[in-house]
Amino acid sequence: MKIFIKNSKEIKKIYKSCQLAAEVLEMIKTYIVPGISTEEINNICHNYITKTQKAKSAILGYKGFPKSVCISINDVVCHGIPNKNEILKNGDIVNIDITVLYDNYYGDTSKMFLVGKNISKKLKLLCLTAKKSLYKAINILKPGIRLYKIGQVIQKYVESKNFSVVRNYCGHGIGRNFHEEPQILHYKSYDYGIILQKGMIFTIEPMINIGHHSVYVTNDHWTVKTIDKTYSAQYEHTVLITNNGNKILTLRRGEKKYI
Repeated sequence: MKIFIKNSKEIKKIYKSCQLAAEVLEMIKTYIVPGISTEEINNICHNYITKTQKAKSAILGYKGFPKSVCISINDVVCHGIPNKNEILKNGDIVNIDITVLYDNYYGDTSKMFLVGKNISKKLKLLCLTAKKSLYKAINILKPGIRLYKIGQVIQKYVESKNFSVVRNYCGHGIGRNFHEEPQILHYKSYDYGIILQKGMIFTIEPMINIGHHSVYVTNDHWTVKTIDKTYSAQYEHTVLITNNGNKILTLRRGEKKYI
């Protein structure tokens, strides 16, 4: 297993891409209202990435993915394909996942948006739990920590709230490649003895469900849904292991209060 340790030059480039990805999530939030289609959200993000940021969407064409962002609504866990017939409704929850490629390096982040005002308490708690589980994992990151601790922390917190952690998808190393080693599992599992060290950069992106953790891929070969039709939430950051802790490379404005 080859884990790339990034040098200061690479870290600067990855940080730039990560900040661009974070900016897209900040930009799009005013558009997340009832009545907009996921296709329109995709187009706004695509134009912002390509024309304003002069960057590329990393997922457009990636293994055949047809759009520039993943948009996953309600019981869609991840990899939702934007569609002109898919319209946001009052009470929906939606994840928007952005990966930007700039100067040959990648930045990857996602967050949940609540659509309209009639969001149930259960769905608010689901989204908050996904966010908090991510930050609880980030808060333990420093050199010398075993990799499996990330998933252990996430699983313990999520299950304490009576939600479940999706097993089929994981975080990943990132840099000059979209997906690198190591895989970051969001539940306690064997980690091959990997110990975190300065210069490692990877994503943590827990997906959690109201019901069972099982999921399936639909006939479009991309969209992942919960097996029991319960709703799902996900938050994702790209993080760097520093000398004595960590740095969130995709941190958004106003988000520091969660650290």
